[in-house]
Amino acid sequence: MESYATAAQVYAGGLVFARVGAMLMLMPGIGDSAIPPRIRLSLALLLALVLTPVVAPNLGLPPSTVGVLTARVLHELIIGLMIGGILRVFMSSLATAGEVMSIQTSLGFAQTANPAQAQPSAALSSFLAMLGVVLVMVTDLHHLFIGAIAHSYTLFPFTRAVPVQDATALAVQTVASAFSLGIQLSAPVIVFSLVFNIAVGLIGRVMPQFQIFFVSSPLSILLGLSLFALSLGTIGMVWADRFRDLLMMFN
Repeated sequence: MESYATAAQVYAGGLVFARVGAMLMLMPGIGDSAIPPRIRLSLALLLALVLTPVVAPNLGLPPSTVGVLTARVLHELIIGLMIGGILRVFMSSLATAGEVMSIQTSLGFAQTANPAQAQPSAALSSFLAMLGVVLVMVTDLHHLFIGAIAHSYTLFPFTRAVPVQDATALAVQTVASAFSLGIQLSAPVIVFSLVFNIAVGLIGRVMPQFQIFFVSSPLSILLGLSLFALSLGTIGMVWADRFRDLLMMFN
């Protein structure tokens, strides 16, 4: 490697690649399993080559022992996984909204492939997951991803220990806010399902001989999906704004 780069340059590039690669592995859209590994690896390598000259002066000399080198690599990996994991966890708000609406509209057993996950999920959940990735790319939120990667070296420099307690608190807060947002996004369908089921129950009590199940099931699906379609624009705007606020914390 001495013919192309010095040991210090290789050491700096390797540490930068460790953090950038860990973040890109979990980032929404870029880190999805549908993206070929070569594309993700090439993007991580390109970003590492761009960022290395900027952050290398703050890195210092290469360590003289393997133990110190391993500790520094683990330090960068943990920080990258922490930031990428928090962004990935927030994507679960759309999955939560989709699962709740699927249950409320009797479509919980309608499973389909989810590009963002390695296993199938409810049809509405998969649709909202793909909608979230589309919104990220269309609204240029993926530019904030790159800004978060670059600014992470200011928030978490090489010489600073990993803030485990702060990261844990932020992760818990993100999980709680993601679940709360998922319930809020599915609130119109939840209210409709509650009113509809109460009305169906009253009709069943008044007319016991009426086959209420065969009438209410298709009607619940039709009205529930219609309400979901009407509220889809609001769901997308609210989620994109909340996701932008989360990204701005790292920029």
